[in-house]
Amino acid sequence: MKHIYKAHAKINWALDILERRADGYHLMNMVMQSVALCDELSIEPAPALSLSVDGAPAGEDNLVMRAALALRRHTGTNLGARMALTKRIPAQAGLGGGSADCAAALKALNEMWGLGLDRARLLEIGASLGADVPFCLTGGLARVSGIGEVISPVQRGPEIPLALVRPGGGLSTAAVFKMWDSGGFPATPFDAGALTDALVRRDSPAVGRLCANALTAPAVRLLPEIGRALEKLRRLGAFAAFMTGSGSTVVGAFEDDAAAQAAARAFPDAVATCTLGESLGDRFL
Repeated sequence: MKHIYKAHAKINWALDILERRADGYHLMNMVMQSVALCDELSIEPAPALSLSVDGAPAGEDNLVMRAALALRRHTGTNLGARMALTKRIPAQAGLGGGSADCAAALKALNEMWGLGLDRARLLEIGASLGADVPFCLTGGLARVSGIGEVISPVQRGPEIPLALVRPGGGLSTAAVFKMWDSGGFPATPFDAGALTDALVRRDSPAVGRLCANALTAPAVRLLPEIGRALEKLRRLGAFAAFMTGSGSTVVGAFEDDAAAQAAARAFPDAVATCTLGESLGDRFL
């Protein structure tokens, strides 16, 4: 029997880099949240493992296949699955699409194969596959630290209409971090507790003041269109405008759906308008 799982994108309301470890990983302080924009993973039992992405066969380098192989490795099972992924989250966009797909595969296969792995074990496996996978397994609104593996969930507040815009194409995460590592960029400390409290209370002015992303400046140096898009979102009435992750997607938070949709229509490269949360209906342009 075929089952469909939603793999939800994420946004970073704020992101600060605390230090770079000797192994090259960065210790982070972040506030992250799931949004309604999602990919869809269909899955059904099969004799062997297979994956198609938008109808085309995909190999073992895809994060969905890597999730399946990791579960096999950790549990010793040799069960199979026929998996098909429908992509709506753009790549190289700072929206965690690959990580969300990976998390959906871990959850789906753990259930379908009857592995019985608990949350802690799935988070451990997810962290070995990608820094954003643990959050995508958890979802909701959370404070995130370490290299992405320390998740502190926060009560979700009211919905906030968002316009997601990907100006000038995608950005390589590695290239943005390399630019940040080269130095000379301003520190962007923020109060994660105050920000999550503002989100829960939907205190729009406070959210606008507290959003910050240490990777915005290096990303803008690589892709100046990001800075122009942020300025335009603010002119269009966004009470908060910020880049998510390492870019290139920028997010405008608005007081109502109509304002978010009007802002998105002003951009030829808009990705979607959506609201926050895991179980809300997707509303694409």
